[in-house]
Amino acid sequence: MTMTKIQPGAAFKENLAALPPIDGLAHMDLIDAGGHVVARIPNEPGKQGSLAVYHYLQQCFGTLDAAAATHGLDVFAEHVADARTRPGAHPNIDRLLDVAASGQALRIEVFRA
Repeated sequence: MTMTKIQPGAAFKENLAALPPIDGLAHMDLIDAGGHVVARIPNEPGKQGSLAVYHYLQQCFGTLDAAAATHGLDVFAEHVADARTRPGAHPNIDRLLDVAASGQALRIEVFRA
């Protein structure tokens, strides 16, 4: 299922409100070209915004490639500047920055609750 991309604005909270709900998702895994799980994003407080963004990217792009990562950074809006100045503070944004810069795509596998 491919969904239509949103036009991200300057505020993450508003962008997040435009994304599909994540009800029913348990978590998602990000898998590298070698088949290794490089990250898991659980459906729990503090991670739900990232889960929603990555789920949306999976629905729009199918995979997390450079184009998807760049769009995801636009969705994260004002949080990207903070991530750039504090590496490690926002690991899910750091990952998008890495994919956008390297072009090393990740597969997104969604697990339902």
